[in-house]
Amino acid sequence: MNALSPTMHEHTIARLSAGLAAGEYSSEELTRAFLARIERLDPALNAFITVTAESALDQARAADLRRQRGEAGPLTGIPIAHKDIFCTNGVRTSCGSRMLDRFIAPYDATVVEKLAAAGVVMLGKTNMDEFAMGSSNETSFYGPARNPWDLDAVPGGSSGGSAAAVAARLTPGATGTDTGGSIRQPAALCGITGIKPTYGRVSRWGMIAYASSLDQGGPMARTAEDCALLLGAMAGFDPRDSTSVDRPVPDYVADLDRPLDGLKIGLPQEYFGDGLDGEVTRVVETAIAEYRKLGASVVEVSLPNSPLAIPAYYVIAPAECSSNLARFDGVRYGHRCENPKKLLDLYTRSRGEGFGAEVKRRILVGTFALSAGYYDAYYLKAQQIRRLISDDFRRAFQQVDVIMGPTSPTVAFNLGEKADDPITMYLSDIYTIAVNLAGLPGLSLPVGFVGQRPVGLQIIGDYFAEDRLLSVAHRYQQVTDWHQRAPAAFA
Repeated sequence: MNALSPTMHEHTIARLSAGLAAGEYSSEELTRAFLARIERLDPALNAFITVTAESALDQARAADLRRQRGEAGPLTGIPIAHKDIFCTNGVRTSCGSRMLDRFIAPYDATVVEKLAAAGVVMLGKTNMDEFAMGSSNETSFYGPARNPWDLDAVPGGSSGGSAAAVAARLTPGATGTDTGGSIRQPAALCGITGIKPTYGRVSRWGMIAYASSLDQGGPMARTAEDCALLLGAMAGFDPRDSTSVDRPVPDYVADLDRPLDGLKIGLPQEYFGDGLDGEVTRVVETAIAEYRKLGASVVEVSLPNSPLAIPAYYVIAPAECSSNLARFDGVRYGHRCENPKKLLDLYTRSRGEGFGAEVKRRILVGTFALSAGYYDAYYLKAQQIRRLISDDFRRAFQQVDVIMGPTSPTVAFNLGEKADDPITMYLSDIYTIAVNLAGLPGLSLPVGFVGQRPVGLQIIGDYFAEDRLLSVAHRYQQVTDWHQRAPAAFA
């Protein structure tokens, strides 16, 4: 293969890494190839908010020099994209909001810092729901990203730009964040692999906060192997983040080929009831049958409090966001209104102009839930439910190794279909939210299609069992090819 091969974009991170090591192409050539695809194809997708072509090429040349000096690791010279929620020194970090449209971060988030230290090249910053609040990427100030499998469909959210960019082969990998399903749901709707690690596994420092007790960063890529490579570089203790867990990071790649003989898969009855599309059920059951062939056994489990996850989440998350977003007041950070008459006018008009409708809705809900007279009835009650949900998972993991089910109740819906119905939109995350409330790791991988739109299987593990989830997904991807499928318009 030569450096200008038109099929270079089809390769996984693992294959591109091997090609770089073998001298088949340089990082600069690889980066130019992906930048050219972004320039040509992204106008139809709107997956990127900012493309950092010049600095990407500088980073690629630096990676090539590292390789010449014999200092290269598996990710050195690999181009990826960062969700625009991670602070990037000298580059706009907008969080998909008018509020931060002109904010240039003065430092790198820990995730960005760690990946840069591994030699990764940043192609740019991806589109997302405003302040990570959304399930479709439609709340972005920059307009929605589109699903490369069907441009009339949403890519999911909030990490919709990252998922669309990976699915369309504009980048071999990307970072995302997951507060209630924002890595896993777009991964499912776009037919890629994405993992939300255990809460505390990946540093939140420099990641703009939505709901601090729920947010967790993670990788998105074509395969579980690629996610393992990226997560290994992203994870680890960070003294700057008080929620970071001081625990050694295993070699996620080394354990990928673990046999599945004896694996016990739990199927929660609550994940296969009303609201789940029949065709999605069929695809998910076919995937689980494949796991049986690979040596796993299936056990029915119950998560009785899971129906309460959505109401609990939509009290806790807005309550935390109302506090976190109070800093955006027009004084120090973000958008400032023109000619304020007095301080209160500055606050109200700056926030009114800077935030979109969904962010305002959640701030108001959260402020109400935390207000005097309502705190016990709403916020405290939601935290009690959160504990019950965690206990459900704890009991289930006494019987099984992993839990499986659909990532989303339907395939990707059409743009605008749920825009005027927030409650219906919130139900898109019905299978993912409980995992965040409990702080558990969860992974979504592609397992088929309904029509032309992908279906994702969610695998949930016990705390810090990311290695198990990645190996379970990897073994499935060794015997199927769903992860290799590419949307025809972007092949």
